[in-house]
Amino acid sequence: MMSVMSFPALPSPPSWFPGHMNRFTKQLPALLSRTDVVLELRDSRLPLTSINNNLEGAINKWRAERGHHSTHVTPISPTTSRNLSLGYGGPICERIVVLNKRDFVPEWGVEPFKRAMKTKFPDQTVHFASCNKPRDIRSLSEMLINIAKRNPHATEMNVLVVGMPNVGKSTLLNSLRNMGISGRTPKALQTSAQPGHTRAISTRLKLSEDPLVYSYDSPGVMLPFLGRGDRGAERGVKLALIAGIKEGLYDIEALVAYLLYRLNVLNPISPAYLTLLPPGSRPSTDAEDFLEQLAIRLNMLLRGGEKDTVRAAKWFVEWWRNEGGLVSASVPEKLPTGSDGFHAPSLRRGWGFDFEWTVDASIHSTGGDFESAVQMKMEGCIDESIRAASEDERSGVGISTTQERKRSWQEKQSMRAAKSKAKFAARKAA
Repeated sequence: MMSVMSFPALPSPPSWFPGHMNRFTKQLPALLSRTDVVLELRDSRLPLTSINNNLEGAINKWRAERGHHSTHVTPISPTTSRNLSLGYGGPICERIVVLNKRDFVPEWGVEPFKRAMKTKFPDQTVHFASCNKPRDIRSLSEMLINIAKRNPHATEMNVLVVGMPNVGKSTLLNSLRNMGISGRTPKALQTSAQPGHTRAISTRLKLSEDPLVYSYDSPGVMLPFLGRGDRGAERGVKLALIAGIKEGLYDIEALVAYLLYRLNVLNPISPAYLTLLPPGSRPSTDAEDFLEQLAIRLNMLLRGGEKDTVRAAKWFVEWWRNEGGLVSASVPEKLPTGSDGFHAPSLRRGWGFDFEWTVDASIHSTGGDFESAVQMKMEGCIDESIRAASEDERSGVGISTTQERKRSWQEKQSMRAAKSKAKFAARKAA
C-alpha cells in the first residue's frame, strides 16, 4: 500500500483546434435558435475536464434568451411560439448532461455525484449512460419522449448533441435511434475510435415517430487553448488518455506516468494494473520500471533482448481504454486495509480522474453516511474546479499567445476605426 504518491512531471499541452471545430463554434448560435433540447455529452471519467467552456457560453445564452422555460404546458401565443422556437412548437428549452461510458467509473460514486451536481448546478439534468446497456439508452429515450409529450403545441422536437471529441456522441445517437424506431434501423452515423471523425453537422436523424423527435449530430469541439501551467498540462494529458486529443501529439510515456498515478489514486491498495504483472508484484510509481516489467511480461523485446518499452506503453494505454477501465471501475467503496491492518493516515483516493480526496473517518462509514461523505468530497472538488477556472480567466492563463495577439490587433483596429469616425464627424461639422 502506498501512502505518498508524487505527482508526475507533465509536458505542456499542445494546441489542436482544426478548422471544422472553429466553423461549428461559429454556427452554434444559429443552430441553437432552432433547437429544443441540448444533449451535452461528457466522459464519466472526466466529468469536469470534458466541459467545454466555449459551448457553455453559447448554451447559457440560449437558455437566457428562452427565459429558462420549463417543460410544463403553458398557454402561448403564436408570436411567442415563433420567437422562442422558430416554428418548431412550444417554448421548449431543456439541457441534459449525459455522462457517457458509465461502466468505466465505480458505481458507488454515481449517486453522490448526481446529488453534488444537483447542489452546485440545479438547472442541469444529469443522466449516466453506457451505449452497451439498453436500460440506460431506454431511460434517456423515454426522457426525451416525455419532454416532447408534455409540450403538445410542438409538432416536433429537435435535439442537438454537443460535446468534446470522442465522448461518444455518434454512438449514442445510433443507440437512441435503434431504441426509438420500431423495426430494423441501419446504423445512421459512422463512428471511430479516433477523435475528429465527425467534421460537419449531420442531417436530421429521427429518434422517435410518436411524438416526432429529431436530432442533429455535431463535430466534437476541443478548447482552442488548454491553458498554461500545471492545470493546463494535466487537462491535456487527461483528454489525450480518453483519446479526445490525437495521441501523436503526446509522448506516450508521459501518458503512462500520469495513468499510473491516477490508477494508484483510484485504488491505492491494489491498483488495476497489478493484474498485468507477475503475482506478488507491488504498486509502483516509477513509470520506467513499470514499463520494463510489463514488456517482459508481454514478451515485448527488441533484438538483443532489449525491452520495448514504447510498444509496452502503447499497449498499456489501449488496455486501460478498454478492459482496463472496467477493472479499475470495479474497486469497492470500502478499501481493504493494508498489510499492517490499518489505513495510512494520508491515504489518497478518488473517483474517475477529476475527483481526489484524502481518506478520513467519514469515508470509512458505510451506507447512506458513506454516500453523504463522498458527496461532500465531490462538492469540494467541484468548488475547486470552478475557482480554478475563474482564476485562469481572470489572470489570462487560459488564453494563448496567439489569442492575445489577435485580441490586441482587434483592439487596435477598433481604436483606429473610432479615430477615423471622429475625424470624419469633425470635418462634416466644419
